[in-house]
Formats: sequence, C-alpha cells, structure tokens
Amino acid sequence: MVLERLERRQFVPIPLEAAWSFFSRPENLEVITPPRLGLRVTSPPQESTFAGMIITYTVSPYFGLPLPWVTEITHCQPPAFFVDEQRFGPYRFWHHQHHFRELPGGVEVRDLVHYRLPFGPLGGVAAGLVRRQLEAIFNFRRQALEDRFGSPGE
Repeated sequence: MVLERLERRQFVPIPLEAAWSFFSRPENLEVITPPRLGLRVTSPPQESTFAGMIITYTVSPYFGLPLPWVTEITHCQPPAFFVDEQRFGPYRFWHHQHHFRELPGGVEVRDLVHYRLPFGPLGGVAAGLVRRQLEAIFNFRRQALEDRFGSPGE
C-alpha cells in the first residue's frame, strides 16, 4: 500500500495562542478553503479542538455534487498540534497533522497530510489530478492566511 504525502510550511505573523485559536476552530476551514469546493462544516460549533471530536462537512469537489466527509480529531496537544483522520469521505485514507511552532515574530504552521485514494488501480489514475487539487487548496490557504494575518516582513 502506497500512501501519498503532502507537506506544507508557512510562517504566520501572529502569536502562538492566536494561531491555535484560529486553526482549532473547525468553522475557519471555510475561510481557508477555495469557495469552488463548497466546503461547509455541518457539525455544531465547538470552542476548540479536542481529542475525540467528530467534525462533519460537505464538500463539492466535482460538478457541485455534495459529498459527506467525517473526520475525528485523534490527537490534540494545545497549542502545539492536532491530528484529524477521516472516518467517512472521499479518501480511502486521510491523516492530517497540524503543527504550530512559535518563532520570533510569529508561528510556523506545518501541515503534513498522508492520504490514499479509493478504487485501487483506478484511483491511481486520478492520483496526479488529486495531487494538483490538494496543492491548489494549500496554495489558496497560504494566500487566505496572508490576506487575513499578513505576510512575513509586513
């Protein structure tokens, strides 16, 4: 079994506690996800992320058709990291680590995603397309965070 891996790092010029407060609230996913994906958090709002938390969404990546997606926060150590894992949704496997490290003048946000597509060899055919989509999502996220919090040196 081969797992795909995507890693991204971004410096955000805000205090660690502010970064944790923003990233640990599931509703903020809608702010940092491209609108064309139609991501909507459907679970009730929570004050912050905690281990065992279940988050439900709908996402419409293809032709506007909404797909359900359910993740569980499996690990959480505020304000350093949390991990979400897909329980039901578009991937065969999804494990997303969110790490926050305080640096002078802000926080390094590190995302590490391991994923596997469904449909065996047929999923492999779509691997390049899915990889490009995930990279586009994280590119959008980078810009959305810069628009919201500023960029290094501002």
